[in-house]
Amino acid sequence: MTLVRTLLIILLSALVGACASTGGARISEPDARIQQIQVDANGRWNVTVRLQNYSSIEMRFDRIALMARFDDSTVVPLNAAPAMTVPAESADVFNLQITPDAQAKLFIADALASGRSLPYTLGGKVSAAPGTGGARDYILDSKHNQLSPVPGLPGTLR
Repeated sequence: MTLVRTLLIILLSALVGACASTGGARISEPDARIQQIQVDANGRWNVTVRLQNYSSIEMRFDRIALMARFDDSTVVPLNAAPAMTVPAESADVFNLQITPDAQAKLFIADALASGRSLPYTLGGKVSAAPGTGGARDYILDSKHNQLSPVPGLPGTLR
């Protein structure tokens, strides 16, 4: 009887172990934010974009096609091919040099001169792929973002 009970326990343990999940790969929608804007003396912007990978595996970011909207009429395109891999459940940044139009330059200059925060939204597409797999476009529509002047760093918003 004891031998049967022992064999039954071993058999049940083996069955439970065989059915246990290893967790698998979880692919989640990535996110993007403007981490910083530095305005140079000529009015060009060095934009630091933060790419967030919420997946349980690394993701390769091939392309972004985003629009930063600072108000109803000030829209700045952010297009790049970062070709970077972000580890699982992590984030990384890349820099993008842009020359905004006159309206955007004045809008940012006014915010910097007055020391006020700058709300913005970010929308568009982020193309990302798990590991070496094929890329997929993820739609991004983030609201309630904000950049503020950085004390001691003229021309910088974070």
